[in-house]
Amino acid sequence: MSVEAIKTVAVLGAGTMGNGIAHVFARAGYNVILRDVEQIFLDRALETISKNIDREIKKGKLAEVDRAGVLARLRQSTDMKAIAAADFAVEAVPEKLEIKRTVLQEADAILRPEVILASNTSSISITALAAMTKRPARFVGMHFMNPVPVMALVEVIRALQTSDAAFETTMRLAENLGKKPVAVNDAPGFVSNRVLMPLINEAVYAVMEGVATVEAVDAVMKLGMNHPMGPLELADFIGLDVCVDILQVLHEGLGDPKYRACPLLKKYVAAGWLGRKSGRGFYNYAS
Repeated sequence: MSVEAIKTVAVLGAGTMGNGIAHVFARAGYNVILRDVEQIFLDRALETISKNIDREIKKGKLAEVDRAGVLARLRQSTDMKAIAAADFAVEAVPEKLEIKRTVLQEADAILRPEVILASNTSSISITALAAMTKRPARFVGMHFMNPVPVMALVEVIRALQTSDAAFETTMRLAENLGKKPVAVNDAPGFVSNRVLMPLINEAVYAVMEGVATVEAVDAVMKLGMNHPMGPLELADFIGLDVCVDILQVLHEGLGDPKYRACPLLKKYVAAGWLGRKSGRGFYNYAS
């Protein structure tokens, strides 16, 4: 399917990434079908999108008169059959292979044969996910960065099976969203997380081994390396459980012990200290 023929986009999953992806598609003029398993997740997503739109208006990035139009282009559903109307689909469910397999196969059975199905996975093999569907040539990775409405980068990942047409359509679609797509071949963690996660993991080791405090590690990276956010603050923002999941994919996929998750990182996850979303991670967000 050509990029010009894409008018309606399905987003599967209304969590942090899913609602952000739905937001940018609606903002760019596409009709969006946002699907999740429970209405409470959809209601929460719409509330988040509304707040983010208000933030964009205050910053002058969106006109007040456009607010109603963006929200009007968003349709919610708990019924997977609703995505039958989509001309393009993006999966944005949790970073668990079995959850992705179930959702992708359900979507694959409903979407029209010519529709491209993309995954927003941050680390799982696009080639393996493509093979789980009956449209491997029209399967592609479309890895948005968090927060989606703000960050420009989209890694567009070509599976072994992805056709040139599907890949080019996805690249152009990302440009239509005002994003900067970067072509990446399929490998564990792609580029972003293959480079980022070892940095975060080593920062956790530095804390565990008593080299410096959490605040000091972050200060060194912000002041000395010009990072806008320290690695431990960023880990809290991403979610410590997500960091562990990605490190596991890197470790299994590349077979190198340097990707093993730091014991302290795994201990925080076991304690339920997942970062911002749980109110506590390397920093305390409860107050």
